[in-house]
Amino acid sequence: MIMDGQGGGIGKAIIKKLRDVYAEDIEILALGTNSLATSQMMKVGANRGATGENAIVHMSLAVDIIVGPLAIIMAISMMGEVTPKMAEAISSSNALKILLPLTREKVTLLGVSDEPLPHLIERLIKTIQEVL
Repeated sequence: MIMDGQGGGIGKAIIKKLRDVYAEDIEILALGTNSLATSQMMKVGANRGATGENAIVHMSLAVDIIVGPLAIIMAISMMGEVTPKMAEAISSSNALKILLPLTREKVTLLGVSDEPLPHLIERLIKTIQEVL
């Protein structure tokens, strides 16, 4: 499950890279906090997509891996798009969570390097390969 919000750019970049590496060998679910984010992720090859709180809460219980920016586990992040129910469902899910240390919230992560998004996505793909 790839979760993103706002314009869906992070999720779109992750899905594009996953498709480059895995082609159609894995099922990718695009879960957006809004329809634009979901649509952008679907355009680059997600198998299925859904939008909004209920879909995110429901699917976070059914997937093996949840991928997205750090903000998906922070209530009221992404300019309020991540609801408390979404953040709680993702945080408490038994799925492995692979989070990119990206946020525009007032959070500083100590000990995390300030790498550009393409480098973080490469590391994310390597982590997924190790898990699969």
